[in-house]
Amino acid sequence: MYKLLKLLAVLSLWPVMAQAQAPAWNEIRGELKVALETKGDATRGEAAFEQCQGCHRKDASGRVSGAYPRLAGQHATVLMKQIADIRAGRRNNPKMEPFIDDHVLTPFEISDLAVYLQALPISPENGKGPGTGMGKGKQLYDKDCAQCHGAQGEGDAAKFYPMVAAQHYRYLLREVQLIRDGDRRNSNPDMVKAIKPYTVLEMEAVADYMSHFVPPKK
Repeated sequence: MYKLLKLLAVLSLWPVMAQAQAPAWNEIRGELKVALETKGDATRGEAAFEQCQGCHRKDASGRVSGAYPRLAGQHATVLMKQIADIRAGRRNNPKMEPFIDDHVLTPFEISDLAVYLQALPISPENGKGPGTGMGKGKQLYDKDCAQCHGAQGEGDAAKFYPMVAAQHYRYLLREVQLIRDGDRRNSNPDMVKAIKPYTVLEMEAVADYMSHFVPPKK
């Protein structure tokens, strides 16, 4: 009886123990550490990107439908982290998994790919929102998003905050909802907390506002 009670006590504490042992969302380890420490080669990255063009397009501009994001011009550090997170199961992205499995890309090729994509020009012709939620979207963005993603959506390469400027509206909207609902899994906990109360209309408004940011000059 004593052993059973002890087992039940341990099981009841398991969620707390698992949370305490969980790595930080931006911890630099494993393949991410290797990729960040590797000097990527854009020429090799261009070759590696050939298998991605069917979805993300040849210029890495993604799809206006939001099915695939714009990758061109994104911070290399962000790209490395997202690929490493998907491969490690920290981010949920079933569509990407077959194309970035460890038998397809090495950590060194992840670095090559990220360096290549970061250097690509950013087209201002992204899929934009309807423009009807700009006022509310700005209010929400300035309050909850600007401190990390930047006043103009430029992001922060050193802190793994992605550039949201020139990203497709429908992709932004989908990801905001996934993050709010905890389905993306590798998100900054501070962001999850900030947007947890968002309604559908508020998510639409902030995605609308972000989609109209002018891409930063290289």
